[in-house]
Amino acid sequence: MQKMEAANVYTQDGTVDLQGRPVLASKTGRWRACSFLLGYEAFERMAFYGIASNLVNYLTTRLHEDTISSVRNVNNWSGAVWITPIAGAYIADSYIGRFWTFTASSLIYVLVFL
Repeated sequence: MQKMEAANVYTQDGTVDLQGRPVLASKTGRWRACSFLLGYEAFERMAFYGIASNLVNYLTTRLHEDTISSVRNVNNWSGAVWITPIAGAYIADSYIGRFWTFTASSLIYVLVFL
């Protein structure tokens, strides 16, 4: 019984820390992680819809593209934006894990948009 209670101290989903040790359930997740993810997602959505709503106008007025070309470019951009999470999931599941995928993609995101 003692061994069973000790096993419940750790997460049961196979989560490990950076050194490969099991993670204590009391030290992971909860509202701290949730608030970070909600804030990150809110800012990302604001950026996406802010760009998407003005991109055709920008391409036609500032870059002097014709309307058909600018709409095609916006559709291609939108498709790339929606397919990248699938590519990220594949990379995370197959190669480097979700922590490093999230860290690397967030770093790229910050560096590109600063």
